[in-house]
Amino acid sequence: MTEEFFSSSAEETRRFGRQFASGLQRGEIVSLAGQLGAGKTVFMRGITELFNCDDQLSSPTFPIFNIYQGSLGGEQVTLHHFDLYRIQSHQELDALGFDEYLTSGYLSFVEWGDRFPEYAALYTATVFLEYAGDDRRRIVMNHFMI
Repeated sequence: MTEEFFSSSAEETRRFGRQFASGLQRGEIVSLAGQLGAGKTVFMRGITELFNCDDQLSSPTFPIFNIYQGSLGGEQVTLHHFDLYRIQSHQELDALGFDEYLTSGYLSFVEWGDRFPEYAALYTATVFLEYAGDDRRRIVMNHFMI
């Protein structure tokens, strides 16, 4: 299922993130892709707001990988958030234990997931963000059947 939205503000982008995350199920792995600065981390902030862990979110560009503890409906959840922007090789991902972390969280989110197409089959959903003029962003969400 593909959905397309246009956002005119950071708050609206976060709202789309919350809306998107509300339809995810345990074990899903989501690729976040798009232009540099297009709003991937803002979208991710909306996701962490839904899971009550938004105060923990920072762009993982420098740490590469963050783990967030949150809750949904009284259940504790662990979100894994990767940023592959600075990763240059599959060997670097192996050294991080990328495969193991992807499948060990309640949900996993991979910014710049499109940089390593060999993992595309693992993603249960993709989100693509791009500039759509001035302060607008185009957000395309694909959720695959699992």
